[in-house]
Amino acid sequence: MDNQLRYQASSDSASMSAKSPEGASWRDFVTVTKPGIIRSNLIAAFAGYWVASGWDVAYGRLILTLLGTMLVMASACVFNNYFDRDLDMKMERTRERGLPTGRLKPATVLVYAIVLGIAGLAVLFAFSGVLAGIFGFVGMFVYVVVYTLWLKRTSTWSTSVGAISGAMPPVIGYVAVTGTVDLGAWLLFAMLFLWQPPHFWALGIRRKEEYRAAGFPLLPVVKGVRRTKLQMIPYVTLLLPVPVLLYAYDYAGIFYLVIALALSVAWLYLTLKGLSAKDDETWAKKNFFFSINYLTLSLIALVLNTIHG
Repeated sequence: MDNQLRYQASSDSASMSAKSPEGASWRDFVTVTKPGIIRSNLIAAFAGYWVASGWDVAYGRLILTLLGTMLVMASACVFNNYFDRDLDMKMERTRERGLPTGRLKPATVLVYAIVLGIAGLAVLFAFSGVLAGIFGFVGMFVYVVVYTLWLKRTSTWSTSVGAISGAMPPVIGYVAVTGTVDLGAWLLFAMLFLWQPPHFWALGIRRKEEYRAAGFPLLPVVKGVRRTKLQMIPYVTLLLPVPVLLYAYDYAGIFYLVIALALSVAWLYLTLKGLSAKDDETWAKKNFFFSINYLTLSLIALVLNTIHG
């Protein structure tokens, strides 16, 4: 009986230890880098590199470029989690992260962010070229300093300006091959830049009360849902010329043009339907998930139908 009690006490102690906020796991260190954001942006960086290569791909340089981009993006996301840890405690979808719960210590996370950033920039500058390194730094600076530390807490412009950092990965991939900023780089930048605000605002409409409670001046919170719907329209509309220009200037073929243009028209139609939608949350959910599929399918079509160099 005594042995059974000791075993039970030992089991309870182990269980409590596992649930203790002191016990960070490797998953916490992965989660704090926001793997979902990294995954989608790595696809974009790959597409940028592939388009610039025209199927004549230097695979070693490609792998190093993706590695450097991944580390830089991970660093920016870890910095974001570090500086937003107080606000993350107020939101249902973020309060269980490693920092708000105390499983990760702020000092540890800060060192983690710095190390990732230095490593990522070193890889880009050393193996992908000066321009790739510069754009990597610009992406980090905009996301950490301009977006996270400044605009996210003070202005509805945070989403639009922050989109600059999210549009850097395909440009990094592109200039790692070309060593120059030409029309191709600008078109890839435009695709990712214009995609982000309507994508994020759809999420913001769904979770506006969470953002309101946390004190984020997100557009749906400050200006209302209808104003947000109206502001999404020009961004989605401006996506229409991007596949046309990529095709017209021989960066991609006719199959990409047809697929990407059809997706752009469908997204615009769905966005316009939001003006008469009776259930804003249901509409926003459809728009959000369509935007994810839009980007994924567009980038896959672009890679598969890139014009040979």
